[in-house]
Amino acid sequence: MATLAPSETSERSFWQKITLGLAIFIVFGFAQFAARGFVNYGAVPIYVHLHGMAMVAWLALMVTQPTLVQQGNAALHRKLGWAGVALALAIIVLGSFVGIKSLQNGTQPPFFTQPYFLALTQTAVIAFAGLVGFAIVKRRETEWHRRLLVGAMVALMEPALGRTLPMPLIMPWGEWLALVIQLGVMALVMRHDSRTIGRVHPATLVAALAITLHHIVVETLAVTPSWQALAERVAAG
Repeated sequence: MATLAPSETSERSFWQKITLGLAIFIVFGFAQFAARGFVNYGAVPIYVHLHGMAMVAWLALMVTQPTLVQQGNAALHRKLGWAGVALALAIIVLGSFVGIKSLQNGTQPPFFTQPYFLALTQTAVIAFAGLVGFAIVKRRETEWHRRLLVGAMVALMEPALGRTLPMPLIMPWGEWLALVIQLGVMALVMRHDSRTIGRVHPATLVAALAITLHHIVVETLAVTPSWQALAERVAAG
């Protein structure tokens, strides 16, 4: 087998590193939250555990896929990709359900209003679904596919950031600080784009725009009377 050219090896190594880094941060965000005693995961409902298991499986898959590409195992990469579709669907359904049940059970963070929390959880699901769905459509266009999936992982940073940043102390600016951090990660992708293809790839811009719009929509819905009324009805069950 011919050896990979240095530039190609570096290109693939970047995607391995960024997916691994994002996965570690997301797991750390939830783990340290539990370690500080803010939540007893042993006492949460089974559907929360299912959601967590689906998320961990997704992160593991996202770390595995670029490694398979580097190893030249395209066949297994494609097979696991279709398993990833099922995982993504599970995350979307469970993520929406967990957000609604948290609102109904009164277990959402106390520094979030009901309309804000409903908007945060439901639009996060939509942003993730949109990026993953677009990545599936673009699965035969590697440069689009990999950047959209990284964008979906960056979108998943938000709940981890919510458990890492001192949100009670920085609200109402917490949403915007989370956005700045997420766009900082996307800036790393933009820098990589510039170094490897001489410009920022359109997929990188699409992902950054989707993440930004998510935050704007959350802030807008939270103060919209009709959404506030909807949140009240959802919380009431």
